Amino acid sequence: MGVAGTQEDGRIARGNQSRQLILRRAVDIASVDGLQGLSLGQLANELQLSKSGVFALFGSKEDLQLATIRAAITVYLEHVVQPARDLPSGVGRLWRLCTAWLTYSKERVFPGGCFFFAVSAEYDAREGKIHDTLAAARTNWFTYLEQTVREAQLAGEIDGDTDVPQLVFEIVALLEMANAESVLHNEFTCYDKAAKAILNRLRAVATDPSLLPETP
Repeated sequence: MGVAGTQEDGRIARGNQSRQLILRRAVDIASVDGLQGLSLGQLANELQLSKSGVFALFGSKEDLQLATIRAAITVYLEHVVQPARDLPSGVGRLWRLCTAWLTYSKERVFPGGCFFFAVSAEYDAREGKIHDTLAAARTNWFTYLEQTVREAQLAGEIDGDTDVPQLVFEIVALLEMANAESVLHNEFTCYDKAAKAILNRLRAVATDPSLLPETP
């Protein structure tokens, strides 16, 4: 490899580092101020980066917004989905997903609480790529939860006649209510209330309630 190739590799590496730096800050800002609150120029100033370099990495504000959503998905998977992946299929795995979500919100992995709860409210009545990307992410989450419930049914740990979509709807409603109340009022007892309600719901559909703890 010649000098030109080495220089090109160096520029690519620096560009990737800058991109990751920008997106780490962008997800935090968007969780509080919304995706509309993102500004390429503001990010460049705040992170002391070249404005021209930042604009070269993201061709438009919409490109930045879409990249921010993708970055947030990666963080979400790491904190919510990954902790339960190594557990065997069953009601315990479903419960672990729920507790991981509550921890993700409670510990403010994103400063504004759940990133997707915040920005989905911003775009739920709009049309376009951002709406569609957020809607797809939400559908994927619901689908994953439903799949986890059905796998628990196949493992014989959740009653076979359980209304899966209804159960998942109730779980997500409780998770998101805890997040909304905590962020709005800056209090955290709502997470305990949500955990208790979800656990009671899961124990009610479990074929053997002793597979779950009696209290959160």
